[in-house]
Amino acid sequence: MADLRFFEIYRNPEYLWLLFQGALVSGLLTIGGGLFGFIAALLLAACRHYRIPVLMQLATAWVEFIRNTPLIVQMFFIAFGLPLLFGYQWPFWGHALLALSVNFSAYFAEILRAGLASVDAGQGEAADSLGIPRWLSFIKVSLPQAVAAMYPSLNSQFIFLFLTTGVISEIGVTDLTWAGVFIDSRSFRSFEVFFTLTVIYVLMSLMFKSALRLLHDRLFKWKVVR
Repeated sequence: MADLRFFEIYRNPEYLWLLFQGALVSGLLTIGGGLFGFIAALLLAACRHYRIPVLMQLATAWVEFIRNTPLIVQMFFIAFGLPLLFGYQWPFWGHALLALSVNFSAYFAEILRAGLASVDAGQGEAADSLGIPRWLSFIKVSLPQAVAAMYPSLNSQFIFLFLTTGVISEIGVTDLTWAGVFIDSRSFRSFEVFFTLTVIYVLMSLMFKSALRLLHDRLFKWKVVR
């Protein structure tokens, strides 16, 4: 019988504070990366959907490059490669936020592109016939339907990318995984520590899912999802 000592974690205020801080950092960076990534994805998806010359090719190259390289490689390049090239230095969390935003943008862009393709082309033609500018038609007509149709996929991708954010600890960000590794190095209770991390990640994922579901109900009252 294994000698499990979870009390060595939950009775230690320092460990609990580290776990709380780590969970907060992981959550905030995921939300920030998701928001900035979604904004960038809108531009990428629009360039590809409307086949804007040059921009379409650049957007396609961007999406394919990001989707075919590991997040951790992108993280190291942004954290250590770009500062050497351009001579700047950000805090570790800034590099992590940029890397997550870049990664989110490519995956979200592909999902949004599929959503835009599913919208009836006749609606865009009707908007053109009414003299509505294409950018306004995109925002008011095509985009809401595309996001509503692909919301479950966007939701799942967001949760999946949140669960991969543990790699940001590799560049020194004091996220949840970093906190677990630190506690393990001090307490030598690997099973208890990483079991606790697993529980926290599961709870945070469920919280994100609930929040995204509420957001869907507020934004898309006109669409029934079964």
